[in-house]
Amino acid sequence: MDVLADVVDAMKTGPATSGRTDVRGPWGLRFGHSFGATFHLVLQGTAWLLPPDGDPIPLGPGDAVLLPRGVQHTLADHPDSPTVDFDPSVEEPPHGQGARALLLCGTYRLDRERPHPVLSKLPDVVVVPADPGRHRTLHTAISILGEELDAQRPGAAAVVPALVDALLVLILRAWFENNDCPTDRGWARALTDPAVVQSLELIHEKPGAAWTVADLAADVGLSRAAFARRFTEAVGEPPLTYLSRWRMTTAARLLRDHNRPLATVAKEIGYTSEFAFAKAFKRDFGVPPGTYRKQLTPA
Repeated sequence: MDVLADVVDAMKTGPATSGRTDVRGPWGLRFGHSFGATFHLVLQGTAWLLPPDGDPIPLGPGDAVLLPRGVQHTLADHPDSPTVDFDPSVEEPPHGQGARALLLCGTYRLDRERPHPVLSKLPDVVVVPADPGRHRTLHTAISILGEELDAQRPGAAAVVPALVDALLVLILRAWFENNDCPTDRGWARALTDPAVVQSLELIHEKPGAAWTVADLAADVGLSRAAFARRFTEAVGEPPLTYLSRWRMTTAARLLRDHNRPLATVAKEIGYTSEFAFAKAFKRDFGVPPGTYRKQLTPA
């Protein structure tokens, strides 16, 4: 069980959207608040990211940016350049005759009402620079995207969406491996601490099992107290609290992606009573599971 991949898959509520943007200086693009996680790749040239708070951030070829909460921001060739609202349907927005920049801008459709801590604990702006020798898989994917979008060869319409879909995991993995990300606590530690990773794999693989803290501790070879402390420090919540969270996340995914009876969904995540499951689900999502499913069904 790959915990990071499983988390990302569970958070997705639809396919990612992205668009190629080809500009020459001076240029500036304003991005409003998004209900997903916004991302940018600098495929050629340079740019400046102007976040809502803080100093402008210089970006170069191969740099990747993720804004997990979709905060409003601006991309420009210079912090003082005039700006226009970004329109994903416009490949070449208003620009000048200066230095060229080729960008890929897009949004991941994620569950923002109940985000997983992997995303909710991230800063508003995550930048993964093109550091030679590090994160080779990510930068290889960015390089391929740049070639596909610049040359616009046959088959690019199939290659680009597949790479964009993989980029979210690659960016998150690179961030957790970066020196800028603290490894003494949080999910950077959770994904590298062998005992914590093993316990998360058990929970993700069998969310319906009747796990206890003692069971998980025994399986990873720690005392109950040592395991509980280590898990809580890394994940940010106690083992059984996380188990309850992941059960509800799994239930939401099953309701969204499958047409299984509610009783079956309840059993798969460890509830023997459909009533108890419905009560727990409503406590977390604000509506009963049947209503949640109906809200996701197109009219």
